[in-house]
Amino acid sequence: MNRNEIIVIHGEDIVAMTRRLLKEADLASMIGEQRKRIGIKPNLVGAYPAEDGATTHPAIVEELIRYLQENGFRDITILEGSWVGDRTEDAFEVCGYTALAKAYDVRLVDTQKDTAHEEDCEGIKLWICDSVRSIDFLINVPVLKGHCQTRMTCALKNMKGLIPNKEKRRFHTMGLHKPIAHLNTRIRQDFILVDSICGDWDFEDGGNPVVTNRMYAAKDPVLCDAFGCRLLSREVSEVPYIGMAEALGAGSADLAHADIRYLNAPKSGTGEAPAASRVLRLAEKAEEIDSCSACYGYLIPALDMLDREGLLDQLDEKVCLGQGYRGLTGTLGIGTCTREFSCNLLGCPPVESEIYEFLKDYILKKKKDET
Repeated sequence: MNRNEIIVIHGEDIVAMTRRLLKEADLASMIGEQRKRIGIKPNLVGAYPAEDGATTHPAIVEELIRYLQENGFRDITILEGSWVGDRTEDAFEVCGYTALAKAYDVRLVDTQKDTAHEEDCEGIKLWICDSVRSIDFLINVPVLKGHCQTRMTCALKNMKGLIPNKEKRRFHTMGLHKPIAHLNTRIRQDFILVDSICGDWDFEDGGNPVVTNRMYAAKDPVLCDAFGCRLLSREVSEVPYIGMAEALGAGSADLAHADIRYLNAPKSGTGEAPAASRVLRLAEKAEEIDSCSACYGYLIPALDMLDREGLLDQLDEKVCLGQGYRGLTGTLGIGTCTREFSCNLLGCPPVESEIYEFLKDYILKKKKDET
């Protein structure tokens, strides 16, 4: 498989689709020596079933492991660290990876519990989990989906699961896009197998899956994400870290000269273009400064729940959140960082049901006081 190539397949049999992509890419030849230490990085943002549109389908990783073992590759490790606020071990269990690792005798590494080292990533020093050092060939298995803060997430952003929680928090104080781009100058993805079966086009923690029954393979993470933008009807310019990563030499976003090969055609009605995103409109109700993905990611669905009940328009104040509000005062805030606000919901992070109830009570109480 060439670096400028993308192989796309559609279907309803995830196992057969995975096997076909691996054969077409000739992954075994790509890896080479059977003694290489292979790492598999899924997207397990939290303990959410893959059918919700947030996490990598375990059937894809299972078939990948079967393919590798059939070709003589035995030194296999699954590495992942869920977002801040959720425990990776819960995600491993709920998403089926604990049982998968046991069944195929592969290592399961929770990078939230890993030690880390600092590396110079093209001018920015970033902390990277030590387990990455023990990998010779890294296979990224991200989910193509929307993201409340970066508009989309796929190959490049999925590497954020290979840094410690403290560094994840710091990424948000740095604006997310720049550190994501720089991180990908040091963590090399050797092969990418994208789960685009039913990713949520709005929320990174799922809940609104859009079934496309699609997967694709790539070698270049920048090209992979540029193609993902096309599939989600987003401009590459809307996702700054893609262009930043390209400028740093992490890959090419040149789709015009890419070799995009479709193994089959999708069935009609499988949604190649998403409906207009609700996230940007909902986000107008929020005022965030350096907020972590989990905190912001729980707020947006909570606002969506209020909107569906016809209550969102009655929320006049901005909902503040993020590390930038530590020590500051204000009116309405969620999360421990806004503990000094006059009306605050504690938690690091509070989950969407808690935020929904908190904001609903706030709206109804204010409406009652006004009457």
